[in-house]
Amino acid sequence: MTALADSARAYARQTLNETPETLAAGLAALRLWISSNPQLHVNPDERSLLAFLRACKFDLERTKGKLSDYYTMRRDIPEWYSNRDPLHPQIRALTRLGVFVPLRKHHDNQLVVIIRTAAHDPRVHRQDDVFKAGNMILDVATRDDHLCQIYGIVAIFDMEGVGFWHGRQMTPGIIKKAVRSWQNYHCRPKKLEFVNAPIYINVVLSIFKGFMSEKLKGRVRVHYGGREDVLKIVPKEVLPKEYGGEDGTLEEVIGHWVARLEEEKEWFAEDEKYKAE
Repeated sequence: MTALADSARAYARQTLNETPETLAAGLAALRLWISSNPQLHVNPDERSLLAFLRACKFDLERTKGKLSDYYTMRRDIPEWYSNRDPLHPQIRALTRLGVFVPLRKHHDNQLVVIIRTAAHDPRVHRQDDVFKAGNMILDVATRDDHLCQIYGIVAIFDMEGVGFWHGRQMTPGIIKKAVRSWQNYHCRPKKLEFVNAPIYINVVLSIFKGFMSEKLKGRVRVHYGGREDVLKIVPKEVLPKEYGGEDGTLEEVIGHWVARLEEEKEWFAEDEKYKAE
C-alpha cells in the first residue's frame, strides 16, 4: 500500500474503499484483464492502475470501463495524445506562456490548477496544441501526486483577456474532446471555477454542459468579477502574487513546469505506445 499520512489513509478507506486488501486484489484483477485485452495497450504500471482504481472507488467493473475509455480516447484524439514532445517549439511556447499552471501548494489536499484561457494568441497557436500542452503538464503533475488522486482537482479557468478569436477556437468538436478528456481522466475534477467571466460565458458553457455528466455539471461555478474572485475559491497562501497570493510569482511556477516537462522527455516517448489499436 502506498505510504500516506494517517488522515489521507483514513479518507481513502472511507471514501474510496482503499485498503491493502482491495488494492492487492484490484491490481491482480486488472493485470489479468489487461492480459486478456491486449488490443487496448493499457499501461500496466502499478502507479497508473492505482490512480484509476482510486478514480472509480475500487469498483473493478467501473475501473475497466474507465481504462477502456481512456486508452480508446488516446487513440481517437492523436492531435492531443501523439508526438508529445516537450521540446517541440509549439509545446515549449505554450508551456512558457503558462496556459496551464498547477500550483505548488494544495488546498484541502486538492491540486489547484489555473487554466489561463487567453494566455495564448489564437492567431499563432492552435487550440488543439493548447489542450495537448495542458494534458502533458497534468500527466506529470498528477502521476505521483497521491493526494490529488485521492482528493481531486480544483480547476480555475481564468478568462481574463478572452476575445473573439479565442471564442472562435472553441468549436463544439473541441469542447466535446475537452469534456471527454475530463471525464476519462483518473484524477477527478471536484470544482470547475470560471473567473473573469464575460457576459456571454453561458453561451459557451451551455455547449460544455451538453457533453457533461450531471455530476460534472453540478461542479461548475461562474464568477463575473476580477482576479480577486480567485480568493473566494482558494486562500492566498496557495496562490501566486498575481492573484493576490503569497506563494511566489506566476513566472516562478511556470518556470518549474517548463523544466519538469523537459525532464520527462523520455517518459513521454515511452508513454506514446499506450493507446488502443
